[in-house]
Amino acid sequence: MQNIFIAISSLLALISPLVYSQAILQGKSKPHRTTRLVLLLITALTTASLFAQHDRVAIWLAAVSTLQSILIFFLSLKYGMGGWAKTDLICLAIALLGILLWKTTDNPTLALYAAIAADFTGMVPALLKTYRFPKTEVWSFFLLDTLAGGFSFLALERWTLHEASYPIYILLINLAMVFLIIRPRHKIIL
Repeated sequence: MQNIFIAISSLLALISPLVYSQAILQGKSKPHRTTRLVLLLITALTTASLFAQHDRVAIWLAAVSTLQSILIFFLSLKYGMGGWAKTDLICLAIALLGILLWKTTDNPTLALYAAIAADFTGMVPALLKTYRFPKTEVWSFFLLDTLAGGFSFLALERWTLHEASYPIYILLINLAMVFLIIRPRHKIIL
């Protein structure tokens, strides 16, 4: 069953950037440039960390996420928004600090946690953008990644914190984006 869950997770993570790329090219989505740069760096860091830990489950999701991040980052350069606001630069600096922490330690588990913290920091600009402008994102991309994280979690043989943390994080951060995109918007009448 584990191999089936790994395959489903990887397939969903491979399909999602195609859905997102199409939405970007059609003008339905405008990815945040800073977030996409940070996610590219962080997914590469996470993949390297999981590889160093000899992880056999979450590494597939992380590796596919790295490929996805490369594609979307390059699309964000032309079709995205944001990138140089104060919040963007602060989040980028914090994310780079997480990368520095990883590079200065020989502890792959600490590196994984630093990567998750840096990834979340990198997602802050996209979360804020999506909260303000929900129509600049498509929910289907983030739902596919939510499901990919869920199936990666289900594929775990042992539910230890360091093995479960990345799939759970992927599930939760993408679920947050889905919520921000599809949430009801109430107009306040004064």
